[in-house]
Amino acid sequence: MGFWVAGALAVVLVLALLFRPFLLKTSSAGVSRRQLNTAIYRDQLARLERDRAENMLAEADYTQARDELQRSVIEDTREGDATLVNRTPRKTIVALGLLLPVAAIGLYVMLGSPAAMQAPSGPQHKVSAQDMERLVEGLAAKLEQDPGNLQGWSMLARSYKMLGRNKEAEQAFDRAGAFLDNDAQLLAVYADLAATNANGNFAGKPTQLIQKALKVDPDNGMALWLDGTAAFRGQQYEAAIRSWERLTKQLEPDSEDSNMLQESINAAYTALGKTAPKGSPTSKAPVTAATGASVSGKVDLDPALKDKAAPGDTVMVIARAPGSRMPVAVVRARVSDLPLTFTLDDSLSMSPQAKISLASQVDVEARISKSGMAQPEPGDLMSAVQTVKVGASGIALQVNAVRQ
Repeated sequence: MGFWVAGALAVVLVLALLFRPFLLKTSSAGVSRRQLNTAIYRDQLARLERDRAENMLAEADYTQARDELQRSVIEDTREGDATLVNRTPRKTIVALGLLLPVAAIGLYVMLGSPAAMQAPSGPQHKVSAQDMERLVEGLAAKLEQDPGNLQGWSMLARSYKMLGRNKEAEQAFDRAGAFLDNDAQLLAVYADLAATNANGNFAGKPTQLIQKALKVDPDNGMALWLDGTAAFRGQQYEAAIRSWERLTKQLEPDSEDSNMLQESINAAYTALGKTAPKGSPTSKAPVTAATGASVSGKVDLDPALKDKAAPGDTVMVIARAPGSRMPVAVVRARVSDLPLTFTLDDSLSMSPQAKISLASQVDVEARISKSGMAQPEPGDLMSAVQTVKVGASGIALQVNAVRQ
C-alpha cells in the first residue's frame, strides 16, 4: 500500500511540474512580439550608449550598430503582433493528465516486478558451516600468496575464532603483526585466544598482550576483564579488584553483566579474607533456607572426575531464569564440602530485580571452578542443566562433564 501511495504522489508531482507553465498566467492579454522586441531594442541601445560613453566604441561603429538595430525593429514590426502566450490549452492538460498515469502503470506492469513488493515466503538460503569453512580456507590460501596483507591475516584470525579453531586463530594473529598494534580490542581478543590455548595460563604472551591493549586504550572492557582474570589466577586479588571495579563503571548498574562481574569481585574479596563493600552482593551468603520461594537439592561429583578437582576448588550452584545469563540465586562452597545439600532462595539473590521468587521456573546447574570465576571457563566441571518449577525440592545435580 505504501508503494502505491508513493507512486501516486510522484505522478501528481510530475503533472504539477508539466502543467505549471499553463496554470500560471502572467496576463490575460498575453505578451506581444512587438513588446518583446521593443524591450530588447532598448536594452541593446543602452549598452551601445554605455560603450560609447566609456570610449570602448568609436563614433562610426556606434552609428552603424544603431542603424542596424533600427532596421531590425522596423522589419519585426511589419510581421505583425503575434501573441506568444495564448489561452490555456485545456485539451492538452486533460490528455496529459489521463495518459501519463495510465502509461506509467502500464510500463510498470510490463517491465516492473510487482512480486518484489511481497515478503519472500519460501525458505531463505543460509550460509552453512561448510560454506563458512570453504570461504575461510579460500581466504587462507589467498593470504599464503600475499603474506604481507596484515589486515587480511587479522580477518582470517577472527574467522577462525568464530569457527572455534582457536589454534589457527592464534597463528593468524601472529602473522597479522603490526596491524594489531593500535587496536586494543584485537589485542585483547588475541590475548584471550593465547590464554585459552595455554589451558587458561596467562603467564607470558597473554599478559604482555593485555598490557599492550591497555596501553592503547586503558578503558577497553575486554582488556580490563582479562587483566583482572590474569591477576586473580595469579593470586593478585587486589589487582584483580582494581581492574574489575574500573570495568564496572562502564556497565549499567544492575545489568546482568554488572552483577556477574560483581560476583567475581566478591570472590576476590573472599580470597583476601575480606567482606565485599556494603551494597555489593555478598560472596559469603549462608547456605540456608529462607522463607518464601526456593529450590533445593543435592550436588555430588562423578567419581570418574574426582582426580580433576582439588579440595579447595570452588563449587557454585546457580539458578537462572530460563533464557537469561543473570543468576537469580548462587551458592558457593568447596569441593571438600561435597556432597552438598543446597537451598536457593531470595537471600542468595544478586540483585533486587533478579529474585527467585519473581520466577515461575528456573534453570539449575552446578559448576566446579579452579579459579572461582563467575564466568564459565574451559576446564570447569559441569552438571547438566535442569529446568524446575520454583518450589521444587530433591533436585539431584551430578557434576559429570568437562567444559571445553
